[in-house]
Amino acid sequence: MGAPPQTPVMTGEPEATPAVAAPETAKSSVPWVAIAWFFVLLVVCYLPVLQRLVTQWANDEDMGHGFFVPAVAGYILWLNREKLLQMPWKGANLGLILLFWGAFQLVIGTLGAELFLQRTAFIVSLAGVVLYLGGMAVFREMLFPLFLLVFMVPLPAIIYSQITFPLQLFASAVAETALGAIGIPVLREGNVLELASQKLSVVEACSGIRSLLSLTFLSLVYGFFFDPKPAMKWVLLAATIPIAIIANASRVTITGILSEINTEFATGFFHTVEGWVIFMVALALLIAFHKLANLVWGRFSRA
Repeated sequence: MGAPPQTPVMTGEPEATPAVAAPETAKSSVPWVAIAWFFVLLVVCYLPVLQRLVTQWANDEDMGHGFFVPAVAGYILWLNREKLLQMPWKGANLGLILLFWGAFQLVIGTLGAELFLQRTAFIVSLAGVVLYLGGMAVFREMLFPLFLLVFMVPLPAIIYSQITFPLQLFASAVAETALGAIGIPVLREGNVLELASQKLSVVEACSGIRSLLSLTFLSLVYGFFFDPKPAMKWVLLAATIPIAIIANASRVTITGILSEINTEFATGFFHTVEGWVIFMVALALLIAFHKLANLVWGRFSRA
C-alpha cells in the first residue's frame, strides 16, 4: 500500500503577499515660483515702457485695438492651459540669449529714445523667459500668443509715414475716379479732393492704416478660432491687405458723395459712424473670403 498523502501544516501565519505600490499622483512640472520671480522682474524693468504704451493706446486712435491684444493672447493661453500644465517644462538655456538680447535692446532703445525698440524688447524678453523656463516644446505651444503681442506695439514713425502717404494718395485717386464716374465734378491735387461744396483732405487718419492694423490682428484671431488649417491663416492674413485698402478707398468715396448732400456728413459724428460701418463691411468681406477660400480648398482636396 502506498503512503497516505501528506497534509500541509498550518503555522498560523498568513503567507506574505507582494506589496502593491500605491499609484503616485502626477505632479505638474510648471516652475510657478520661478515664473512669479521673472514676472516681477519684467514688470519692474519695463514698467515705464508699458505705462507709456498704455497711454498711447488710450490717446492714439490708430492703436485703440492695443487694449484687446494682450487680453486675446491671454485668453488663448487660458484655453490651452490643460495642455500647457501637462507638458514637461524642461528649461532651455537658449532662452538666456533672448533675455540678454531683450535687455540689450532695451538699453539701446532707451539711449536712442526709440520707443519701438523699447516696446518690442519686452516681447523678446517675455519670449526668452518662456523658452528658458519651459523649453522648446512649451515655447512652440505659446508662440502664437507671443506673436500676437507684436500688434500691441505701434509702428515706428519712419515706417508709419512711408506706409500712410501712399495709402492716402491711392484712396484719393480711387475716390476721384469713382466720383467722376457717377457724375460728381471733382479735382484732385495730391491727397486733396476739391468738390463743388468743399475741399476734402485725405489725412493720415483717413489713410486706412488704422483699419489695416486692426483687420490684420482680427484675421489672425479669426483664423485661429475658426480654421485649424495653418495655411489658411496666412491666406487670410494676405487677404486683409487688399480688403482694408479697398474698404478705405470706398469710405473716402462715400464721404465725397455724402458731402455733396450735406457738408456735415463729412465731419464729426457722421464721419466716425461711417468709419465703423465700413470697418464692419471689411470684416464681413474677410469672412466671406474665408468661406470662398474653404470652398475652393475643398474642391481641390477632393480632386
